[in-house]
Amino acid sequence: MTDKHSDETSAEEPQVVREGEVVEEPSTTHAPSEPEGGAEVISGEVVIEEPAAEIDPAAEVKAQLDERTADLQRLQAEYANYRKRVERDRESVVAGAKAQVVVEFLSVLDDVERAEAHGDLTGAFKAVADKFSAVLTKTGLEAFGHEGEPFDPSVHEAVQHSTSPEVDGPTVTGVLRRGYRFGDRVVRAALVAVTDAEPTTASAD
Repeated sequence: MTDKHSDETSAEEPQVVREGEVVEEPSTTHAPSEPEGGAEVISGEVVIEEPAAEIDPAAEVKAQLDERTADLQRLQAEYANYRKRVERDRESVVAGAKAQVVVEFLSVLDDVERAEAHGDLTGAFKAVADKFSAVLTKTGLEAFGHEGEPFDPSVHEAVQHSTSPEVDGPTVTGVLRRGYRFGDRVVRAALVAVTDAEPTTASAD
């Protein structure tokens, strides 16, 4: 008991300060140090804010220029396709109109051809008929359906049929009415007589 009482007495005794000595009192609170570099304190944690990335004005201008250039090129391509489509439609309409006009003259050409076949086309009438045929040919009218050409059901209309050993396959041997095409369009099929190859004896047996 004597020791314990001695310790308590010494703890409560005032501190003796000698002359010339400086006594520093202990600090009971610790102020948090302020973080450096613009750091932010959140719930006791230090979060360092990274500086925002700098935007290059030249790169931004170039990106906008590239985008506008791509838009312009796309518009130019669309316009070129539109012009081509309009041009094709215009040519188709013009060709159709010409074909309709030419078809109206086919009966006249038939009369001229029959007159020539009978020897009635002479003198001035022949000169006019030849000029008339030349003008229609110049516009794009083309006659087909001639004797000796192979039979083609897409442009020939067979109205007579026979066989002969003198041909190797279906052949036009007579033309009752000439056929005509205007450009790539068949405006009238030819009426023809068709002769097929005569079967041999072995084939018949």
